[in-house]
Amino acid sequence: MTPAVQLLKRNNVPFELHTFSVDDSNEGYGLAAARALGVPPEQVFKTLLVSFNGDPTLLGVCILPVTHNLSLKRAAKAHGLKSALMADPTIAEKTTGYVVGGISPLGQKKSLPTVIDQSAEGLHTFYVSAGKRGLDLALAPADLQQLTRARLAPLCVNEEP
Repeated sequence: MTPAVQLLKRNNVPFELHTFSVDDSNEGYGLAAARALGVPPEQVFKTLLVSFNGDPTLLGVCILPVTHNLSLKRAAKAHGLKSALMADPTIAEKTTGYVVGGISPLGQKKSLPTVIDQSAEGLHTFYVSAGKRGLDLALAPADLQQLTRARLAPLCVNEEP
């Protein structure tokens, strides 16, 4: 059981756990997960770590649909900082305790400021990593927002502000 699942159980948050085979297709991990789970790809969200203001250890979490790309400018603005870059994968793994491709927004080793893309607000359920490749959680976006103390903001390229 991953730290993400343990956190949900400890807090009595309703969720469903889904396992699926991970393949090395060219469609991308998130889209492959949506296909394997049999759900619309707009409901599957990825967890990305970004570093801010040129400091590789000043990190934040961005959660957005697998169908979209992260706007680094919007990520920085949503976190109240000037600039953002994708976090170094080694630092991301060390900080969260999860491997890239299986980073869950829940149960990370270090609590980080978190922003969820505003598109999650209209969903009853969405899917995020449970903390390892091939394992996803289905839960209410509001529950994830509460547990991570996240705020909602536009994060995606070509998304209305």
